[in-house]
Amino acid sequence: MIYHFFLIFVLFFFSCNAYSNDISTLNDFLLNTNNSIEWTSSIQTLFFVTLLAFIPFIILMMTCFTRIIIVFSFLRNAIGTPYIPPNQILFGLSLFLTFFIMEPSLNRVYKTAYLPFYKNEINVETALKKSLDPFRKFMFHQTRKKDLLVFSKLAHVKYSNNKNNIPTRVLIPSFITSELTTAFKIGFIIFIPFLIIDLLISSVLMSLGMMMVPPSIISLPLKLIIFVLSDGWKLLVSSLVHSFN
Repeated sequence: MIYHFFLIFVLFFFSCNAYSNDISTLNDFLLNTNNSIEWTSSIQTLFFVTLLAFIPFIILMMTCFTRIIIVFSFLRNAIGTPYIPPNQILFGLSLFLTFFIMEPSLNRVYKTAYLPFYKNEINVETALKKSLDPFRKFMFHQTRKKDLLVFSKLAHVKYSNNKNNIPTRVLIPSFITSELTTAFKIGFIIFIPFLIIDLLISSVLMSLGMMMVPPSIISLPLKLIIFVLSDGWKLLVSSLVHSFN
């Protein structure tokens, strides 16, 4: 189901005028081609494999992946283990959390866009538009109004309270900016307790005259114990999931 979603969605996003609500040149091409050529499974598979290169950009730009991976990076640096967990673990966990959080949007795309298109109940144009609507709704919920105003001004587009009048080319950079801001705010909150531990350990070592002992040698085990005993991973993951609701 997820693969089917990406096939339809990538077609829409990378069409010539995907940032507007007009019919794109790619859509017209697909409509004309659909009338003359039978899209066999082999052709569909080849076309989909070609479009796989664009999927990482979609995941980064239009989902919750950005916020999650940045917060995990802040946590790793705050604890003082810059290489543990490894990057592969953090990326894998972030990716699965992204699909977990975006599952309602993916299901709506599958039911409202792909299935009707697969059954020839709607045309390409309608399927492509419906495939983007759930993601626009998700991005609007996470985007700050001030960011929309800034990018609307930069794009010379009049800002409107009607979300349907805001083009996707304005929404996407606004969404990414808002996600970066939110991720850095969460990272700041994460750093505070670990910073207090580092300061306390440094003060204790200074008072004992152990100035030659690096504070990180003492503070790292203490931070790990506190993080594990407080069930930090569960709290952090739960907070991240709830932050998107």
